Order: sequence, then structure tokens, then C-alpha cells
Amino acid sequence: MNLSIQIGKLRMQNPVTVASGTFGYGAEYARLIDVNQLGAVTVKGIRLNPVPGNPTPRTAEVTSGMLNAIGLQGPGVDGFIKKYWPFLRELKVPTIINIWGTTVEEYAEVARRFDALGGVGALELNVSCPNIKEGGAQFGTDCKLLSQVVAACRQATTLTLITKMSPNVPNIGQLAKAAEEAGSDALAVTNSFPAMAIDIHTRKPKLANITGGLTGPAIKPIAIKLVWEASKAVKIPIIGMGGIQNPDDAIEFLMAGATAVAVGTANFYEPQTSLHVIAGIRDFMKRKNISDVREITGSFQPGK
Repeated sequence: MNLSIQIGKLRMQNPVTVASGTFGYGAEYARLIDVNQLGAVTVKGIRLNPVPGNPTPRTAEVTSGMLNAIGLQGPGVDGFIKKYWPFLRELKVPTIINIWGTTVEEYAEVARRFDALGGVGALELNVSCPNIKEGGAQFGTDCKLLSQVVAACRQATTLTLITKMSPNVPNIGQLAKAAEEAGSDALAVTNSFPAMAIDIHTRKPKLANITGGLTGPAIKPIAIKLVWEASKAVKIPIIGMGGIQNPDDAIEFLMAGATAVAVGTANFYEPQTSLHVIAGIRDFMKRKNISDVREITGSFQPGK
């Protein structure tokens, strides 16, 4: 059976990676799982300069999910290269580096820096960020802004570009198409959903930031729908994510149109989840006499 897939220039030995922000920079999980069994390691978001993040508490458990408002804390490009790249470059599997900025120029500069680094598997563009030059409008919710940032990064690097789409849009197909036409090699669907929780005893927010992003099993049905809608609008591959806890969840994303999947929130409570998902996909293929995992992608049959 063939579990390998191709996303742009990125070759993955199986269709399972981890969601950015849920796996640190890989090294943190290396003593808990064999990261070389993954299809790729996707690391926490990197901006040009270090970012301290939001005050605590930054996370809160909610029914069937988790809220987080980390604030994209990170060491910046130089800090990442110095502290984490020595570990990642020795792995047998590729690294997908999530990048972000607050201007088109910053995105492009980060992409340029990693293009020059050598050995990077792909760049994932986190476009759920406010463009300070445009009064705070999110790159990922405006077709024009999205096209600009993808095109700028495309010009700055020959690395595979994966655009991580915002779920907070009325029509993901239009934005998916805009990213594709601007030069994105793939899409990641989807990011977290804006949400909040209140401690009824203190009457205060459970997150210091008040609002945060909802992830986990609660969002899976919505994420499945977004993957399906995006897949109908574009020809480029999609990495599906949102609440994957087991192989069945992952297979559902593949059938909806994803070429690969990413395990996110489950990493916090069961670090072995991604490996269980890989094994489960293999078992499913064996039971169904499927020789190539790509046969599952888009096999959903909505009927009449």
C-alpha cells in the first residue's frame, strides 16, 4: 500500500502531520513519540521578530474542545534558527514552518529568510492575522489582501506554499480560489474559530485575552464542510484539520477532499494520536483493498 503523498515540492511518507501551535517546535514531543513516523512536522508560527504572546491564562477547556489565546508567542526567525533548527534539520521527515506577519512586506521577508536557510520542507502562511496597514482587516478574510500576501511570498520563495485559511468567511471557495490563483501550492483548512468562556463564579473571562480560538472535536463537522467546499473550488491539495481524534476522523477529512490531515488539539491529551491515525488509515486501506491513499481523497458521494 502506498501512503505517500505530494504537495507541491513537498513529499510526505504518509498523509499525516500536526497542526501548527499544538506541537511546539517538534523537539518538545520527541521524547513522547517517534516524530520520524509522521508525514511532516509542522511547527509553531514564526514572525520576523520575537513575540511575547498574551498574558495568562491562555487556555481553557470547554465542552468537546479547547479555547486558546496564546498570542502567537515565538522566538522570531533568528531565535528559531538558533534554538530549534539544529534539531529539525536532522529529522528524516520534512518540516513545515508556519509563518506570519502584520504587513505583506513582513510575510515576504520571513519567507525570503527561510528560503535562504535551506532544508525547509514548506511554508504555511497563517493569514488569520490583522494587517495593521489596512486598519486591522484580516488577510484571510479579504480576497484582495489574501492575494497580495500569497503573491508576495510566492515571489520571495521557491518553497512549497501552503495557505492556512481562515474559517471566518461566508464563502471559503472564493478565498481558496484567490489563494490558488496568487500562487499557493496548497491550502490548510481550517484555523480556529473565535470564541469565549466565562467563569460564572468570578464573573470574569476564562482567558486573560477574553476571547480566543476554539479547537478540538467541537469544530470537526464545520471543518469537514469547509474542506469539502474548498475542494470544489480549487485543484491544489488541501490539508484538512479540526478536531481529529482518531483514524475515522482523518478518513472523513480525506473523503471530503483533503489530500493530507493534521492532528491538533489531541496532541495535548494524547501525544500518540497522530501515530494512531497513520496506523488506522493503513488498516482501513487494507480492509477496503485500497492500494493508494490518494484513492480516498474526494471519494465522498453526496448523491442526489
